[in-house]
Amino acid sequence: MQVTETLNEGLKREIKVVVPASDMEARLSGRLTEAQGKARINGFRPGKVPLQHLRKMYGKSFMAEVVNEILSDSTRSILADRGEKAAMQPEVAMTENEVEADKILAGQADFEFSLNYEVIPAIEVKDYSDIAVTRPVYDVTDEEIDEGLQRVAESARTYETKDGAAEDGDRVTIDYLGKVDGEAFQGGQDSDAQLVLGSKQFIPGFEEQLVGLKAGDEKVITVTFPAQYNASHLAGKEATFDITVKEVAAPNKMEVTDEVAKNLGIESLERLREIVKGQLENQYGQMTRQKVKRELLDALDGSYQFEAPSKLVDAEYENIWNQVQRDLQAAGQTFEDEGTTEEAAQADYRKLAERRVRLGLVLAEIGEKAGVTVSDEEMQRALFDFVRRYPGPQQQDVFDFYRKNPSALASIRAPLYEEKVVDHLLGQIKVTDKSVSKEELMAEDEGQNSEATASEEEKKPAKKKAAPKKKAAKSEETAAEQDAADIEG
Repeated sequence: MQVTETLNEGLKREIKVVVPASDMEARLSGRLTEAQGKARINGFRPGKVPLQHLRKMYGKSFMAEVVNEILSDSTRSILADRGEKAAMQPEVAMTENEVEADKILAGQADFEFSLNYEVIPAIEVKDYSDIAVTRPVYDVTDEEIDEGLQRVAESARTYETKDGAAEDGDRVTIDYLGKVDGEAFQGGQDSDAQLVLGSKQFIPGFEEQLVGLKAGDEKVITVTFPAQYNASHLAGKEATFDITVKEVAAPNKMEVTDEVAKNLGIESLERLREIVKGQLENQYGQMTRQKVKRELLDALDGSYQFEAPSKLVDAEYENIWNQVQRDLQAAGQTFEDEGTTEEAAQADYRKLAERRVRLGLVLAEIGEKAGVTVSDEEMQRALFDFVRRYPGPQQQDVFDFYRKNPSALASIRAPLYEEKVVDHLLGQIKVTDKSVSKEELMAEDEGQNSEATASEEEKKPAKKKAAPKKKAAKSEETAAEQDAADIEG
């Protein structure tokens, strides 16, 4: 096999490979001989099929296997021999001429192909022991814990049927049918729907028109869907809803007690309070983690300036840009609404993509030098956590897909590895804790998206998030709040 470098410019490489026809023939003969002892063909005794007959029947398919084997093995061996790491899987270019391809498969011509790839640049890990960051710390207050307890206990609130008219705070059970221009629309119908008046679970104007109704009442109400409603075919349109009130129930007094805790499956009020406190501390701890990580990466970014592989940058930019466009479309906004232009936004997100890729490579190199690894147990746990985000019936399919696709599984491993490298760095640099207010901790930093690196696929750059699709009567605000239940670390 002859290997010749035909391009070496910056990070770009092109390697021409020629495998002589004689080598191809030798590989094919070896496969045919191996198959001869196993072949079972009518008219021939086992193991006695002539090689020429096997060649006639299976020569091309066997040679195709030889070609694929050469492409796979040579790519790995060439990179290893050259001491290079490809940023992405090398692109293979070979003849597309059918006549030439047939000659190669027939063992009558040399097999020529080229590998095109970008190398990961050599990164010299610099001394980072002098990096100093400030970790903002917020202590959860008793008032917040009490508020959290009240929110949790609200799910256990009971209601008692009453005869009078519905008031704010009452729960009504209704059937409704929504229509636009007199025609019922998809998602606009429900039976025995329960709605707490004043909760703003439904679109503006809906709940207010139910105040004063009693069980057995029927009413047609008119509302207008928000201009930026997530169902575009309803956005901004006037609709009517045929309402039938089936029950009106008043809320019982709610006190957070041991009994309420037990109704929620918790042994005591004290234990429930501990759980709520832990959830709040975890929530604020994730915000702290995000800020200190951003400060660390800013410091690293200032120390490492090198050319990032363009294909990695292009791929990261496409991920970012596609998400930005989806978010803007879902929010019904334009770049002008965000105070910029599409061209300026593209330039900004291109810089963000370059930063993410560069920092991802730096962290990977630091982690390798420090011996950071992700154990099989950690990967298994991360995969299970990821799969649980999907509906129950889909979980096994998703699990099987990732287990069978190493490249997909790498997308689970990458952010896990990165967080372990960050932990390693935080243990090596100077970290000073600083008590801050809740407002200071939650304030959005300028350039808040810059902490994300190329491996962090879950961190999205766009400011707005699309509300998930709900029944058409539900409000966008409520849907968005439900969608925001998981907090990014």
